[in-house]
Amino acid sequence: MTTAPDKPAQGQRPRRIIYPPVWLVIGLIVIFVADQYLPLQRFTGAIPQALGSIAIVAGLLLLVLAGGLFKKADTELIPFREVRALVTDGVYRFTRNPMYLGMALILLGTACTTGTVAGLLVVPVFMVIIELRFIRPEEAMLRGIFGEEFDAYCARVRRWL
Repeated sequence: MTTAPDKPAQGQRPRRIIYPPVWLVIGLIVIFVADQYLPLQRFTGAIPQALGSIAIVAGLLLLVLAGGLFKKADTELIPFREVRALVTDGVYRFTRNPMYLGMALILLGTACTTGTVAGLLVVPVFMVIIELRFIRPEEAMLRGIFGEEFDAYCARVRRWL
């Protein structure tokens, strides 16, 4: 973890009206609606239930661990707010976006536990939305603040997994 310079050249930050947790809730609603009205192909049984439950727990764990690291670093959880540190330890050693990955795992787990193929389609759509609306602009902002240090971090840690 590195502290941001005293006067970061953050420039204009993109304005985001719908934050990532709202996209997560929208995704969950779409999965449950698809389960009721557009199930396409169904898959049920103990294995999808178990895998879905594991994915949900793993997603929640990633959210808690990553959020705790942000709190410890005294930097904002909300995208594009005051960035005071580049967090690179803990779960950030394995993925640059553990919170977004956690949300995707929650969606995947929910789709598995409902047992509808249509629900599975929500996960890649969510990931594309998050990458285009949040990850890429966040990375540009962090590159502007931390420069070569952020580039080195990106070179050794993948965006999702």
